[in-house]
Amino acid sequence: MLGTRTSDYDFALPASLIAQAPLARRDASRLMVVDRAAGTIAHRGFADLPSLMAPGDAVVVNTTRVLRARLLGTRDSGRPAEVLLLRDLGDGTWEAMVRPGGKLGAGRRVTVAPDLAVEVLGVLAERRTRQVRLHAAGGDAMAAVERHGHVPLPPYIARADTTEDAERYQTVYARQAGSVAAPTAGLHFTPEVLAAVAARGVTRAEVLLHVGAGTFKPLDVEDPAEHVMHEEWYEVRPEAADAVNAARAAGGRAWAVGTTSVRTLESAADAAGRVQPGSGDTALFIRPPYRYRAVDAIVTNFHLPRSTLIMLVAAFAGYDLTMRAYREAVRSGYRFYSYGDAMAVV
Repeated sequence: MLGTRTSDYDFALPASLIAQAPLARRDASRLMVVDRAAGTIAHRGFADLPSLMAPGDAVVVNTTRVLRARLLGTRDSGRPAEVLLLRDLGDGTWEAMVRPGGKLGAGRRVTVAPDLAVEVLGVLAERRTRQVRLHAAGGDAMAAVERHGHVPLPPYIARADTTEDAERYQTVYARQAGSVAAPTAGLHFTPEVLAAVAARGVTRAEVLLHVGAGTFKPLDVEDPAEHVMHEEWYEVRPEAADAVNAARAAGGRAWAVGTTSVRTLESAADAAGRVQPGSGDTALFIRPPYRYRAVDAIVTNFHLPRSTLIMLVAAFAGYDLTMRAYREAVRSGYRFYSYGDAMAVV
């Protein structure tokens, strides 16, 4: 059956359609509207999104903030080294990717700045990453990371980060630092769009999921069931769960902004579709023939071929309609990936 194998999600994408920089205005991006019931595809602008929502709906956003997680420094030999912070392990240490991996075993040290260094404690064998400890003069390691770190732009953006990225690779509602990638569907929102959403009588619910580097990893197995999904930490507060449940109970729709909000809601939902407050790690892999429980509409960007994220969309919109929408996006010159255009699946 089409949609159940990784190769089903291959598609040809010209390199010229991979957005390398944000548009001058966040909400100037295009918006493809995919109607599941009608099987139709329409072309709008992102500023039109509020008009698709109805009074009584709830829009769910992820308030995570991207860390300046890419640390460039030198080894004791003076040669260059790189550390990418992935996840706070909660005991004063971090999981990280390092380069060059063969030179950065336990006991090695990377000097990032006179007031910031990274000590490698050991290898996390299951994930082939490192456990590291940050050493900062004055003791405030995260403040030093914000001073000296770089925005961890995705690998398909073929340039160094700039001062513009420090603002534009964050959503306007980002608050809790902890991600190494932005929840990119949210990058299109401006205060004006959010105000227009509120003026429609739509409730905003805020959830949290810290995005890991695994979000960019294409599947390297033909059977998706063999893929080991990366874990990400999420939190749903009682007020967010109540807002979503109340909207849906009254006949409204839950709009999930981005795949991170989707995974958060679906991880927190019970068998009856009610969102339960709580927190923890989720490794939920949403792919056909998954049955959604708590999400009624999705706002998302255009994703990598063979990725878990395009499979998540296909589980919601249907495989055939999803791939038709992607082919139409290529034909129509939509901009892809993090700084690209958006899709609303209703």
